[in-house]
Parts: sequence; structure tokens; C-alpha cells
Amino acid sequence: MDQSVAIQETLADGDYCAVQGVLCEGDSRQSRLLGLVRCCPERGGQEHALFLYTHRRMAITGDDVSLDQIVPVSRDFTLEEVSPDGELYILGSDVTVQLDTAELSLLFQLPFGSHTRTFLQEVARACPGFVPAIPDPEFLWLSRYRCTEPEPEPPTPRSWNSAPGTWPGRARIGGGGSSSDELRPNGKGLPVDQSSWGQNKPENSLSRQNKSKSEISNMVRSSTITVSDKAHILSMQKFGLRDTIVKSHLIQKEEDYTYIQNFRFFVGTYNVNGQSPKECLRPWLSHDTQAPDVYCVGFQELDLSKEAFFFHDTPKEEEWFKAVSEGLHPDAKYAKVKLIRLVGIMLLLYVKQEHAAYISEVEAETVGTGIMGRMGNKGGVAIRFRFHNTSICVVNSHLAAHTEEYERRNQDYKDICSRMQFCQVDPSLPPLTISKHDVILWLGDLNYRIEDPDVEKVKKLIEEKAFQTLYAYDQLRAQVAAKAVFEGFSEGELTFQPTYKYDTGSDDWDTSEKCRAPAWCDRVLWKGKNITQLSYQSHMALKTSDHKPVSSVFDIGVRVINEELYRKTLEEIVRSLDKMENANIPSVSLSKREFCFQNVKYMHLQVESFTIRNGQVPCQFEFISKPNEESYCKQWLRASPSRGFLLPDSSVEIELELFVNKTTATKLNSGEDKIEDILVLHLDRGKDYFLSVSGNYMPSCFGSPIHTLCYMKEPILDLPLETIRELTLMQLQTEDNGSQLEKPMDIPKELWILVDYLYRNAIQQEDLFQQPGLRSEFDHIRDCLDTGTIDNLSASNHSVAEALLLFLESLPEPVICFSAYRNCLECSGNLTASKQVITTLPACHRNVFTYLMAFLQELLKNSAKNHLDDNILASIFGSLLLRNPAGHQKLEMAEKKKAQEFVHQFLTHPEPLSLLSYSA
Repeated sequence: MDQSVAIQETLADGDYCAVQGVLCEGDSRQSRLLGLVRCCPERGGQEHALFLYTHRRMAITGDDVSLDQIVPVSRDFTLEEVSPDGELYILGSDVTVQLDTAELSLLFQLPFGSHTRTFLQEVARACPGFVPAIPDPEFLWLSRYRCTEPEPEPPTPRSWNSAPGTWPGRARIGGGGSSSDELRPNGKGLPVDQSSWGQNKPENSLSRQNKSKSEISNMVRSSTITVSDKAHILSMQKFGLRDTIVKSHLIQKEEDYTYIQNFRFFVGTYNVNGQSPKECLRPWLSHDTQAPDVYCVGFQELDLSKEAFFFHDTPKEEEWFKAVSEGLHPDAKYAKVKLIRLVGIMLLLYVKQEHAAYISEVEAETVGTGIMGRMGNKGGVAIRFRFHNTSICVVNSHLAAHTEEYERRNQDYKDICSRMQFCQVDPSLPPLTISKHDVILWLGDLNYRIEDPDVEKVKKLIEEKAFQTLYAYDQLRAQVAAKAVFEGFSEGELTFQPTYKYDTGSDDWDTSEKCRAPAWCDRVLWKGKNITQLSYQSHMALKTSDHKPVSSVFDIGVRVINEELYRKTLEEIVRSLDKMENANIPSVSLSKREFCFQNVKYMHLQVESFTIRNGQVPCQFEFISKPNEESYCKQWLRASPSRGFLLPDSSVEIELELFVNKTTATKLNSGEDKIEDILVLHLDRGKDYFLSVSGNYMPSCFGSPIHTLCYMKEPILDLPLETIRELTLMQLQTEDNGSQLEKPMDIPKELWILVDYLYRNAIQQEDLFQQPGLRSEFDHIRDCLDTGTIDNLSASNHSVAEALLLFLESLPEPVICFSAYRNCLECSGNLTASKQVITTLPACHRNVFTYLMAFLQELLKNSAKNHLDDNILASIFGSLLLRNPAGHQKLEMAEKKKAQEFVHQFLTHPEPLSLLSYSA
């Protein structure tokens, strides 16, 4: 039970972080509360002191505690965990800590758990260190806690109150409750500033009745705890293990100390088509008479400008945030919990002010599913949080467009589910996925269309309000029925007309040249228990966009903690852990220890799994690094989860995921690396287990250098491994050095195949290089290139275009060599100087650059059909052709714009080039 509120009531100013400790002094032990108190003196900086209190068994208010001793956190202050002589470490036992100053030494014990962990971290961060430039703490502020007439002290160990080095006076302040006002200037406690104390747990929160909206908002935040370097001295793993044992037992016994309470959730989605807000949003956000407890509001296509797409900045975020804030229900006051945006996909989370104290563990993540699997024009954003004792995840997604692209939409959904991962407060625990939540709310422009090709028939059914007849043609219904997407999710009955596509500013169906068929693109689905949908509707009154906004209102049963029952349950768990045998050593069995991955291919995921089954002792496991290695495995391998906790007789399935990408492909091609590794599975307080990983990699043109591919006149898989190795390791030459090798091709044949396919089939393709392809088709394209079976190449234009971009991205040395990178940025905007830089490139790189520019110029000649422009192409290809030699994953914004400008000038000042002038 957190008793820090009682300590806070005794303080004039400063933060707190308190746990109950036991002083160890010979054979005498007395319970104390410890509080870390912070003050900001007028001269600047921060000073800290450790306050030690006597207390009643369970301190609830300031009347229950009395200040016994103050230990300033000075330069000579140290605090570290120790192991008492002759004692064995017992799982679940208290933590013994040694406190030392120049004149004082104290030994005390702290109970295991999250409060102890946080307390020790914060004490470590409070130590002033030995920086000469920082003046020594003066601790003048501590004088306010001295009493002029201290009351007689109760019998305590002599050294507790008489040890030298504690604050002068060492008088006991307060008299067991009768002098409680003396502890608080003006006779009252001050609000707690928790800005540096980690997560805002409900049990740590003061009454919120008198707090302003801004104060409430500041208290609702991400739960990340920053761990200082000193915290590692305090055996973080041991704290985490104990805490995990308690949490695991608490989860098992959750029904013993919680009850279900309904809260009203508003979930809304609106594709705004790049428009600014032009009308009040209350008809959408506040249509119900009852004010929601929680708002989850999602937008898509917030900004359609190229600047937002490529540089992620947009003024529309602030515009729509303001419009939403003004449109919330007028009968309640709300605090903004979180805003997350990925290009045009934005999600906002608000709660009523009175609920803000019970929001914790807030995290937000994004997943781009656009071209190359990362562009943010399509994808999802999500916010996860804990409300009381229920975990909730809200996802807003914008999936692939166009009627025929339902498979791409399915793939986008699966990508969001697999790649959306949230960090946990406890770093020893694996990231959380969307599915690992009690309640999931999924909203957005899912873009599933109506299959019936007869647009007039669709409109007639809408006019007749025959929505159930029309629903039979809905793609999402069909895909859910086939269990291709949203398995286990529910959706309410569609009793409103399709929300897309309208003429902007009206309720008229699309009258443009394309005349898009109406569709229920905008949807809300849910998954979890104790969820009742109260309404599901569109809002025709809003006419800003070619979509209509959709809302769904839910009553969601949330598990609320009964504090009294929680305390009893916690005490039972602690007592049971105290009885654990200290002689037991953790032991597990593994279902498999040898793993062989056959025919591993570039960007093709392979998974092998095994089970860890625990014995009779709770244990914490983790894959650990081998000596002189930075990671527990090679870059192409990952264990999921890589660490965890097991209760007695429980088990967990571990997946070993093998995935070769641009980072690891080149060394596997050359033979410098092989599919071979040894994993070490370590048990805390137990033994290590060794797992063997082996396999074979299929060399690929992806990840091979340009000059290597120019010398490969045969498909790479037709060549002996030794030949591939020699050509891959061959040094890049600026000019022909008279080597004995055959004359190379002008450009890699694989590049020619991809560009030629696009030149013949996709020169007028709309959204080329902006619409993603299908992963299954990429596998087919890669195999055709690596085996030379180009006659069998059959894929969508978008898949081939994406394969071209992935090919360029995988080059270990980019088209414009690293050595020319800085020169290119410096001369961007100067075409003559830029051309001169290109002439200094090795012949094969120079040829590839010139060839690609010729192809892109051909695309621009057909811009009336494909809707491409020079800015789009320069942005896409700038970051692929020019890469920072420092190895950064992304260019800095200024560098990114210069790289774009460098490529842009070659597109707008074309040379007389021909796509047919190069041999492959």
C-alpha cells in the first residue's frame, strides 16, 4: 500500500517517493517510512534529503507519521544494495540497502515491489555527484522542519537519533498527531508535482476536485521511467523479478479485488480529404445527451500535400485538434491524454477530468504500410493505456485504396497487427502487441468497398434503404467471414448509408469523371468482454469532406480496484512468497534445442518455435549475449519474447524469427556470414541452456553491389558460391584497372528487367511508386530475378515498382557512392557542378544513375495519366540514390531536402537520353 500521501501532507514543498523500510541495528528493528524530498532553492538547482518517519502500522494521513530524522543527500551520500554476511538470497525476500555519508552509516531493508524499485532509482538520480562547477548543496531549506520545542522521543535504538552527520538539531518533529499542523506550512499539504516520478498510478494521486484542466492534462502522460546509470548498482533485475512475481499473482487473483463498472466511450472516425475544418464538429462529437467518459477520435487524410507526405509537418494537426477540443460535449470538462499522428492519420484521446487520475501506462506508436512498407500515407496509429485495471488499445488505420486491392488491405491490417508494439514500463518484459489488451477499439478508413460493379444498382438499394441487401456485397464482411482479417472482432449493424464518396460540400454522390461507387469505407470494430454498443451511425450534417464522419458509442465494463480487497490480496501474496524455500533453484525443460532454417531467402520470414516449461520455482529467463558480443543473437535472428517470467508449472512458447534484410544480406551473399548461431538462455539464479541455429542462405541480387551484378552475366543462383563470394568482395574501381575479368555489363541485368517491365507496362500507371505492392508478388519477383526466369515474371505494376525501390535500398553502396555524398549536397541547385560530381562516379554507378534518370523523365512525360510530378519522384528517389555514409537510417531533414533538390534538377533539365542505350 502506497503511504507517500501521508508523508506529502507533512511537507512544505518538494516531491516524494516513499516506501516502508526496516532499520537494522543489531538485534533491534523498528519500522520506518522513508521519503525522498526535493527542494528548488532560490539560487537555482535542486537539493534532496532523505526523510525518515516513525508511523502507525498503515499511514493514511499526515497525522499518522512523525518525522524522526533527516539525512541530506550531499556529495558524500551513497546508497547501494548489499548482501548481509552469511545470508542466502531468497526469492521474494526484502532488499537490504546500505546508506553511507561521511559521518553516518545505516543499514535497512525495503520490501520488494515497484515502489522500492522507483524509490531506489530516484535516490540514485538525486545524488549530486562530483562536478566542481556545481556548488555544494547548502540545505538551508531543511531548517523549516526543526521544532523549537521537540516533544520527548519514544525509546529507539540510540544510533537512530544520535548518529552524527544527520541534520543539525535532529529533533523529532510533531508529536504523534497532535502537532500535525506544524508539519505543514499554512496548516495544509501542497499538491504533489510528479513530473519526474514515473507513471501516474491511481493510488498515488491526490483528489482532483480543485485542479485545472491544464494540471490534469499534465498529469496524464506516458508511463516511461528513466533509469539512471546508478540504478544498475541497485540490482534492477532482482527488483524486476520480485515485482513480476507479485504482478503475476495479482493478475491471477484479479477478480478477488476488482469489480466491473461501466464507462461510456465515444469512438469516431473521419476522413477529411485534406481539408481544414469549416464547420462545428458538435453534431458528430456531441450528438448524445450524455457526455462520454472517454473520447477516441480518429482522422485520415488530414493533409494531402506533398510536404506532409515527405516531411511530416502540417498545420492541419493544430487546426483539427482545436476543432475537436471545441466540439467535445459541453456538459463535461475533458483532459487530453494523447495525440499521435503519422502523416495524415491522427488519433486523439480525451478523458473526463475526474477520470484522469485513473489513466496510466500511456504509450503511442505508428506503423506505416505505404510503399516499401514504411511510407506513412497508409498505415495505422495506436494509443494504449490502462484505465483503472483494464488495458485498452485504440487503433486508427487508413488501409490501401481502390476496389480491387482488398488483398492489399488485408496485408495492411496484418502488418499493423504484427508491427505495432508498445514498450512496457518494466524493461524486462517484452513489448505489448495490439492483441495483448483487454479491450481493442479499431476505427478508421478501412477502404473496403462494395463488390457489385453496377453503380446504379448500388445507389438504388441505398435509396430504398435496403442496407442489409447491400451489405451482402461488402468486402469487409466477406473478408471477415473468410477469417482473412479482424478475427474475433465485432461490428454493429450498418443502418446508415455508405459514407463514401460524396461531392465535397453536399450530400450528392460523386459526380466526377471517375464516378466512384458508394462504399462503407469508414468503420468501427471492437474486441473484448463487457462491451455494449449503444449506437453506430454516420453524420450527414458535416459536408467538409467527400467522406461522412462515423461514430459509435459504447458502454465498456472496466475493472475497478477495491482498495481494501486489493491490500488484503497483496498481503496474502507477500506472505506466501515469504514462505518460499531458499534452497530451490529454478529449472526448466526445453521442447527443442536445435533449429535448422532451410533455403532462407531475402526478406522472407521463417519462424521456428519451441516451448519453455518451468518446474516448481518461479523463474525469470532471458537470452543473454555471449562474451565479446553486443547482442544475444545475430542481426538476422530474433527471439520473441527474448525475456520473461514463468510461474511454477507454467510454460511459454518462444518463436525464433529469421529475417534477412538490406543490413545483413551482403555478408550472407559473400559468405562472410552464415546462418549459424548459438543462443544462450539464462535463468536468473539458475543455469544456462544453449540452443543451436543453422541453415542455408540463397544468395540474391538484393543486397549485392552494383559492380558485382554487372560482372554476373548469369543469374546469381546459377553461379558457384565461391564465384559469388569473389565478385561480392571485389573492390569497387573508379575506372577499368585492366583486370583479367570479362568486360562487365553497363548496368545490372536485374535493374534492366525491372525498369523495362515498368517502361512497357506501367508508364501511365496511376500512383506508381506511391501504392504498395503485395508481399507474395515481391517473393515471386525476387525469385525470377535470382533464377533468371524472367519469362515467368507476372505481377502488378505496383509490386514491380516497389521491388525496384527495394532493390535500390538494398545496395550496400548506393548509386551515388558514399564518397560523393557530401559533394552532391553541397552542389545541389548547381546543375553544372552536380553533373561534374556524377562524372567522378565509377562507370557502373554512373550508368545506373543516368539510366534511372532517363526512365523517370519518361514517366514525367506521361504525368497527365500517371499523376506523377518531379517533386514526388525527387523525394522518393533522393533518399535512395543518396545515403548518409554515417549509416543513419534516415537523412536529417535538411539533408533530405538537399538530396531531393539534387535529383530534382536532373529531372527538370533532361539530357537527350535513351532507355535503350545500355546493355544488360
